[in-house]
Amino acid sequence: MGVPLVCHGHSRPVVDVSYSPVTPDGFFLISASKDSNPMLRNGETGDWIGTFEGHKGAVWSCSLDKHAMRAASASADFTAKIWNALTGDELHSFEHKHIVRACAFSEDTHRLLTGGMEKILRIFDMNRPDAPPKEIGNSPGSIRTVEWLHSDNTILSSCTDTGDIRLWDLRSDKIVQTLETKFPVTSAEVSQDGRYITTADGSSVKFWDANNFGMLKSYEMPCNVESASLEPKHGNTFIAGGEDMWVHRFDFQTGEEIGCNKGHHGPVHCVRYSPGGESYTSGSEDGTVRIWEVVGSVNQEEKESDQSGNVKLVAEEVVRKAESLRISEKAAEAK
Repeated sequence: MGVPLVCHGHSRPVVDVSYSPVTPDGFFLISASKDSNPMLRNGETGDWIGTFEGHKGAVWSCSLDKHAMRAASASADFTAKIWNALTGDELHSFEHKHIVRACAFSEDTHRLLTGGMEKILRIFDMNRPDAPPKEIGNSPGSIRTVEWLHSDNTILSSCTDTGDIRLWDLRSDKIVQTLETKFPVTSAEVSQDGRYITTADGSSVKFWDANNFGMLKSYEMPCNVESASLEPKHGNTFIAGGEDMWVHRFDFQTGEEIGCNKGHHGPVHCVRYSPGGESYTSGSEDGTVRIWEVVGSVNQEEKESDQSGNVKLVAEEVVRKAESLRISEKAAEAK
C-alpha cells in the first residue's frame, strides 16, 4: 500500500507520536523515544525540524499544544518538560517522584496533565509554572495514558497493570465513569470533534461514545495491538499497530481489514492519523517513524495529477524538440 516516508533520527525505540492540529504554518509531528530526545517534524513531509535535548532518561510520552508553539514530554528521569517548539529551548521542568509515563496539554493550552508510576494525576498551571500542581490521587495502578475531554472539564486515564479507562470530573475530583476493558489500555485517543474515544487493550480495539460513555464498537485484531487511531474527518476508517510489526487499516462500520502497511522491523508501539486524515504515522521498536499516505486521499490525487501534468509537459517538450529537429534537417537538405 504505497511506500512510506521513513523518518530516521532516533537511536532507540519510538514509543509515542502525536500531531498538532492544522495551524497557519501547517501541521507538525512530535515523537518520543527511549533515546531521551523527542523530535519535531513537518507533519506532511516528515522533514526533521529539531530535537529537544535535556532529558536524562527514556521519554515515554509527547504532546504539542493546539498552536504548535509548545511541546511537552514525559520521561523516566522523573520529570515532565515544557519546550518552546520554535526554538527548542526548555521552558520549564516539572519534578515528579517517579517515572512519568504520560502527558497532555489541555484544549485551552493553559494546563498540562501528567501521570506515571506514582499513581497520581497532576495538573500544572502553564501560567504559574512554579505553583504546586493540582493532584488527583487514588489511581488503582501506575498510570499509562492520560487525555482531556469535555472542554477540559473531564480527564481520562488508564493503568499499566489493570484494565479499564477511568473518567475523572475535575469539578469534584472524583471518578464519574469507568469504561470496562479486559486488559490494560495501552492507547486512548479522543477524536478531534470530541465525540469518540478510541482505545486499544490486548488484541481489541474499542470505540466509545464520549458523552454517554456507551461502547459503540469492539473489534478483535489479528494480534495484540498497542495503539489505535480513528480517521478524524469522516470517522469511516481506523488504524491499529502492534506486535506483528504491521500497521493495519480497517473499515469502522464493519471491522473489515482494508489495508496493511509492512515495513517496520519491530513491534509497532504507536499509530496516529494526521489531523486531515490524508496520512497516518507509526512509531516502532526499530527506532523509525513512518508516514503512510492514505490511498485515494485528495492529497494523493493532487500529487498524481501534478505528476501526470509533468509527464504531459515533458512529452510536449519532446514533440516540440523533434519537430524543430526535423525542420532544421529539412532546411539543411534544401541548402
